[in-house]
Amino acid sequence: MKDSQAKQIRELRMRGVGYRAIASVVGLSRDIVRNYCKSHGLDGYASALSVNMREQMQQGKVCLCCGKEIKQPKTGRKRKFCSDKCRRGWWSEHPEVTNKKETAFYKKTCIYCNKPFTVYGNKNRKYCSHECYVHDRFWREEEGREPYVSPANSEEEDDERDEMAVSICRCSKASSL
Repeated sequence: MKDSQAKQIRELRMRGVGYRAIASVVGLSRDIVRNYCKSHGLDGYASALSVNMREQMQQGKVCLCCGKEIKQPKTGRKRKFCSDKCRRGWWSEHPEVTNKKETAFYKKTCIYCNKPFTVYGNKNRKYCSHECYVHDRFWREEEGREPYVSPANSEEEDDERDEMAVSICRCSKASSL
């Protein structure tokens, strides 16, 4: 049995579909489907199972993705998923559930290609894509532009310039006395 077939069996069983119907959809025998369901706690009457699973999901006793039982921690936040794999899978299948604030969307212009783009949650982003970043950062000489100066280097140079200006001022004040 493949992982995709197991996932299909779980989803159909939680919806209240019977063993025979699942077997015809998945392409396995009824006995294989029934044995899989029994070994994973999905056995019993399909209609009662779907209601029971929904109740358990709402109470936080089983994983929202796969329906496995979750061991809740004694302290801290209650878990909704049995693993990181289930968590990532569920959120990628349900993007509409995320609560994104309108104030966290920023309209920017790429400093390499000058195309407008919208970014969520990072107001300091400068590039519309990784490709633009790579071109701007590493292909300057090939494109005939001035070499890249990292912000850390430019701050050090500014500090050196400030120190030189201070020392020049001190020298000029000392010579004028």
